[in-house]
Amino acid sequence: MAASIVAGACRGCQGQGARLFWRGLGSCARRAAPDKETHFGFQTVSEAEKGEKVYQVFENVAKKYDLMNDSMSLGIHRVWKDILLRHMNPYPGTQLLDVAGGTGDIAFRFINSVRSQREHQVRQKLRSHQNLSWQEITNLYQEEEHQSLGGSQVVICDINAEMLKVGKQKSQHLGYSEGLSWVVGNAEELPFNDDKFDIYTIAFGIRNVTHIDQALQEAYRVLKPGGRFLCLEFSQVNNSIISSLYDLYSFQVIPVLGEVIAGDWKAYQYLVESIRRFPAQDEFKEMIEDAGFLKVEYQNLSSGIVAIHSGFKL
Repeated sequence: MAASIVAGACRGCQGQGARLFWRGLGSCARRAAPDKETHFGFQTVSEAEKGEKVYQVFENVAKKYDLMNDSMSLGIHRVWKDILLRHMNPYPGTQLLDVAGGTGDIAFRFINSVRSQREHQVRQKLRSHQNLSWQEITNLYQEEEHQSLGGSQVVICDINAEMLKVGKQKSQHLGYSEGLSWVVGNAEELPFNDDKFDIYTIAFGIRNVTHIDQALQEAYRVLKPGGRFLCLEFSQVNNSIISSLYDLYSFQVIPVLGEVIAGDWKAYQYLVESIRRFPAQDEFKEMIEDAGFLKVEYQNLSSGIVAIHSGFKL
């Protein structure tokens, strides 16, 4: 797949040949219900207004997003994402959809993991052919260079084009070119066919979705039978002392960092509030099961500051 940013059309509009550049409406315009209310952090807003506000938050902070993640978490978000990849354990040929993956953190880890496994396969193959000539070994390496991912592809799908733009620039700077596609798309109306992907990931994105249940149903739809859903998200702290310190840090420090580093206090005030409004681990587990997933479980990280939820389409 070409490493370009394309705008996807929602399934309901594909038949009309429409191309929608979502402006964060939470869902396709045909489904918008401006009179219905939801939450934006601790505020009560219309569903359409929430979508626009969330879009604006990420458009404003896109260029400083990675730096803010490092600053807010003291770099620990990198460890959490590494653990997510160990849970995923992808193999060469795996087809991954990373939703709300704008700046590419999960996608790049996926490529590194698959590439490492592919290199191991090549070494094993060479060891099993001890009588190969130097020319044959050289030819084999040259052939494998063109298949370093073994057919794996990762599609990074994000509703925010500015986030994708930053991710694509980052991929070029880091030298990632093979196996990447960047698609503007809504988690509630994914522009992909049924039964397409082996793995669906969403890291620190699902709490920003207006209708979480619809996003989970879409995740189920686009996964192949046997496919896996993985979600890394902020959750409910299970230690009272850590919880108190975490609240103090969240409400008193993070918005200040947002203002100093990204020039946007309100965006990071929203981030803190959105975490508090997100369902606790067991409640979210039930929502994943309601979407049809089986063998649903979660693992708390850092005393429940974040959790990895996993489920299978069986």
